[in-house]
Amino acid sequence: MHGLESLLDHRATDVMDGVPQRHHGPLSVFLRDARLVFRWDELGREIMGIAVPGALALMADPVASLVDTAFIGHIGSVEIAAVGVSIAVFNQVSRIAIFPLVSVTTSFVAEEDASSSDRDKNEINGVNEPNASDSEMEELVSHEETRAASSKVSFETDFSRVSTEHKQKNIPSVSTALLLGGVLGLLQTVLLVFCAKPVLGYMGVKPGSAMLMPALQYLVVRSLGAPAVLLSLAMQGVFRGLKDTKTPLYATVAADAMNIVLDPVFMFVFQYGVSGAAIAHVISQYFLASVLLWRLRLHVDLLPPSFKHLQFGRFLKNGFLLLTRVIAATCCVTLSASMAARLGSVPMAAFQICLQIWLASSLLADGLAFAGQAILASAFARKDHLKAIAVASRILQLGLVLGLLLSILLGIGLCIGSRLFTDDQGVLHHIYLGIPFVSLTQPINALAFVFDGINYGASDFGYAAYSMILVAIVSIIFIVTLASYNGFVGIWIALTIYMSLRMLAGFLRIGTARGPWAFLCSTTRMLL
Repeated sequence: MHGLESLLDHRATDVMDGVPQRHHGPLSVFLRDARLVFRWDELGREIMGIAVPGALALMADPVASLVDTAFIGHIGSVEIAAVGVSIAVFNQVSRIAIFPLVSVTTSFVAEEDASSSDRDKNEINGVNEPNASDSEMEELVSHEETRAASSKVSFETDFSRVSTEHKQKNIPSVSTALLLGGVLGLLQTVLLVFCAKPVLGYMGVKPGSAMLMPALQYLVVRSLGAPAVLLSLAMQGVFRGLKDTKTPLYATVAADAMNIVLDPVFMFVFQYGVSGAAIAHVISQYFLASVLLWRLRLHVDLLPPSFKHLQFGRFLKNGFLLLTRVIAATCCVTLSASMAARLGSVPMAAFQICLQIWLASSLLADGLAFAGQAILASAFARKDHLKAIAVASRILQLGLVLGLLLSILLGIGLCIGSRLFTDDQGVLHHIYLGIPFVSLTQPINALAFVFDGINYGASDFGYAAYSMILVAIVSIIFIVTLASYNGFVGIWIALTIYMSLRMLAGFLRIGTARGPWAFLCSTTRMLL
């Protein structure tokens, strides 16, 4: 409703100004009601209520990884480079395994929850409406009895509304997501434990390299936590679909605090070195999965009525599309890390630090993306196109503002705080070379991630997959070419091109009013 009010307010303003202003087609979505970007209205509160806790939850794990990196950095540059490669491998394999599942889960749960809520409202309204089929009974009921019955029904209805707040919801997508997440986690553990050495070799850590043993130790131990990691991520996708990002935030912060406390204990007290950092991380992830599962069962019926209610076909169809997208994106980031590893341990150590900061800061925009995805999925399920326009406009504008703020903060913060990660002068030199790219690309990154959330909210998974494949093909050419000729700086130039192409792909989909956004043309004409 607030989406409709926002659009009508815009139209009313055009008339009152006395100057007819034309909305230039679908492109007007990007600037519509820009003056309201910071307005704390119903739409703003709904977006921030999902985005802020969601972004903080996403930030918690990279921050914990940065703390790991800081602890390991004081062991030596070889160890930090080795762990950097292992973290890149683990994260990218996890992303391939779980990201498609999380994305489709958020959309499907939001759609099913919206439909379920509408059905509940209809049932409640049906209780209050007179039943035409009971006309004979109505003739026998006196006026006083009717009033008494109405009061009773009203009481029971109010009671039912209170009770439904604590009633477990039946959402088949939840059970499907949890089952798939657990199976994928087990498969990831088996894959990485038995294939760790060849995978590290592909990443540039060859036999005889000083990085091989610490990288191998860290990767194998951390792989044991893969089932917990993927199950936790699947449950976070469920909570986002339910528009509850506070529960994952609290659980993630608690788990990462545990990780930070256990890091020095296992690394220095028990003297396990890099393996100690991995052990601490695994323990914290199983703690996180346990907390989320305990909380989720209070809201959702985790066991479907029967096996046939599981939606494997729907998940696999759309999940496969996003899997191709994730593989394409993973190839770009993994290839960049591999090219940095081939430059040596010092450039790789600097690249790892810059990459972790680059990705961690960009995850703030993912909070907005999650908010856009959940709200848009509900809007599209209800065919509320006016709200979809209002949400897309507000999310994109907030993403741009966020990117500009991050650009300033990181530019200043990295120049001052780089020594928190290492004292090695060679590593610091390369970090300073990467700072301009890490900071100046933040607006581009923010819009790219927000466009992803918008496309997922519209269930435009096909376009998201095919456009990323094209972007990856072009980006890989730039990564290989620029890394060969410009080394460390060339890699970051190529990553900048990669994110710019991702942003452009999202812009074109809405700007040309294609796919699920085709209604923009008719809606724009209606508002003119």
